[in-house]
Amino acid sequence: MRNCDECSLDILLYLDNALTGQKLEDFRAHLTDCSDCRERLEEERALSSLLRETRPLYLAPQALRSRIAAAAMEQATAVSRRSVSNRKTRMQNLTRWLLNLRQPTFRWKPLAAMTLVFVLGLVVIPDAVQRVRATDYVEAATQIHRSYLDGVLPLQCRSGSPEVITAWLAGKIPFRFQLPTSQPVPNSKAVYWLTGARLVTYRGSPAALVAYETPAEKISLLVASSKSAIVAGGEEVRSGGLTFHYRSGKNYEVITWTNHGLAYALVSPLTGPPQHSCLVCHQNMADQNLVKQ
Repeated sequence: MRNCDECSLDILLYLDNALTGQKLEDFRAHLTDCSDCRERLEEERALSSLLRETRPLYLAPQALRSRIAAAAMEQATAVSRRSVSNRKTRMQNLTRWLLNLRQPTFRWKPLAAMTLVFVLGLVVIPDAVQRVRATDYVEAATQIHRSYLDGVLPLQCRSGSPEVITAWLAGKIPFRFQLPTSQPVPNSKAVYWLTGARLVTYRGSPAALVAYETPAEKISLLVASSKSAIVAGGEEVRSGGLTFHYRSGKNYEVITWTNHGLAYALVSPLTGPPQHSCLVCHQNMADQNLVKQ
């Protein structure tokens, strides 16, 4: 199935009659199944029609157009002259700088400062991008949780069995995901229980939404590949060999972590330590004491 984001250019090419052959057939087939792209196509067609209909009421006189063309040519010539002059100046400055490098009196501090700024840029910029991507994953998980609560994203598989959910997701997502198998612990009272799952999309790739409930609240767990989802930032807490990133918003609390190539985002209105994120899946497991450590 084609990604709708890939069809943005195809829509424009289709309106210009520039799609041919197999690309045209693939695009028409996609339109048959995708209501969103059909709606975008109609919007673009309406805009194109509006632009074609919006024509000037009067044509400028030939004399006026000639004066405008002459003025544009004069401006272009002036810009070209300034460009040549600027290039000469830059070459002179560069030559002077290179000559100074050969002199003992050359000041190394400005060069060291520029080098430091460059190195810091290599470190700070990727980190900033990573944190922006991590925030995007948290916001996406929160929005998906809201849509689930509002009934916009109903569960496609309703079951309290981890085995059933794991089997249903198999082959529907581009990564291997397995919920922990239930092993009831004697005299253990369940705090959370599994209710089902559905498919969602994150950054154009299929992801899994697993739903849990408590006696009073609904909780969702977004699972995506760590190739598309970044986990970072927030209050970091280490537990059981994992690093949890805890963020608290106006209405929800989000805990994110990565494990075995997967990125997890637990969205809940509950308060509590980050270890609760593991207990959602492991509360009835024989290893739950390891999670609490």
